[in-house]
Amino acid sequence: MNDSKVLPARPVLGSEKSSRLQGRASGFITLVFAALLAACAAQSTSDRSVPRTDSDQTDADRRAGVRLELAAMYFSRGQFNTALDEIKQVLTVKPDMREALNLRALVYAAMAEPQLAEDSFKRALALYPNDPDTLHNYGWLKCQQQRWAESDAQFNLALAQGSYRAPARTLMARGVCEARSGRMAEAERSLAKAFEYDPASPAVAVNFAEVLYRNGQYERAQFYIKRVNAQADQSNAQSLWLALRIERRLGNTKTVDELSQLLRRGYPQSPELQALDSGRFDE
Repeated sequence: MNDSKVLPARPVLGSEKSSRLQGRASGFITLVFAALLAACAAQSTSDRSVPRTDSDQTDADRRAGVRLELAAMYFSRGQFNTALDEIKQVLTVKPDMREALNLRALVYAAMAEPQLAEDSFKRALALYPNDPDTLHNYGWLKCQQQRWAESDAQFNLALAQGSYRAPARTLMARGVCEARSGRMAEAERSLAKAFEYDPASPAVAVNFAEVLYRNGQYERAQFYIKRVNAQADQSNAQSLWLALRIERRLGNTKTVDELSQLLRRGYPQSPELQALDSGRFDE
């Protein structure tokens, strides 16, 4: 089955400027942008043995935290140079800040500077050798470079860390990368496990449904995509389009018509509606 042209709801590592590094998302609503930033917004348990409170923060901590939040905001808006300037300010105050090193790597990746991104991840891992967030992000970089074995190795290292609190995030990313490399059976297993860890995640459910759809398991795919589209705050053009294609494969003409109308009313300018009108269901 050929890849469909559903693109991510948000850029994985930035905007269209990073397309050389990213490659095509080809059907996967990865939604890992926020997950990647999670490694930059909060420290993992591997960084400290006891929780820190506001009274533990120094002025340098607070200044760095504010700058980092600004950098993350600019990054989310695709303002990469401005984000990089803010990160430089953070690292001037706290040169070994794990979150800043992670975010700097993500910004470099979004700017199509893979070597600089790699150098930044290596710096973070030299300081925090088994940090699962950094390992996750580094694995995603390798995935974007289509260095599949290296990507798997980083994801597996992240998952092996006992302190890691977000295994579903990494299992989902691993599953997406496995599917991109054509390893559909492995992708199904990874995403099934991600769903076990986080059944409430729409990103996991949609990616799992996509893989099941590609593997010809239409009724199973229908079950997972219905869970997403049943929630108004979770459904979007991509999830409706995937549901429509699944129902089409199942021969449910009435449901296909209903989903077509939802797509037409709710997302009149979407690439998914253009694909529908052109009859490009599985290109």
